Amino acid sequence: MAIKHIVVGVTENETSQHAARTAVELAEATGATLHVVTAVRHSENEVIELGGDRWEFSTLDQAQGNVNRFVDSLDTSVPHNVIALTGDPAEVLVSEAERIGADLIVVGNVRMQGPSRVLGSVGSHVLRHAPCDVLVVKTV
Repeated sequence: MAIKHIVVGVTENETSQHAARTAVELAEATGATLHVVTAVRHSENEVIELGGDRWEFSTLDQAQGNVNRFVDSLDTSVPHNVIALTGDPAEVLVSEAERIGADLIVVGNVRMQGPSRVLGSVGSHVLRHAPCDVLVVKTV
């Protein structure tokens, strides 16, 4: 099976960024497009007005900017896109994989052992609900 589309979730934590680096290596090796997804549970907007100027900031835009900077730091020529969505991170990853017809979702293994496995985690949810193969990267 050819891998054409890889989805990976990224936040500011090192675990997800480690998984993203592995996803980049896989995309480089297979020629796949990398779909980098970040999720914000609740998007909030803030408006700042000063004099006649007005700026609007949202947590969703901020999250996307942070992930864009991380992806830019990887210095890769892999075709990729970054998308920030509002919602539960695990559900966002699964729905984005469904939407684009992903061949693979890459997640880190943080909180996938011990009691957390019973209580749930992004990786555990993705494993149970993914529409495609899932690669769990050892990150801890």
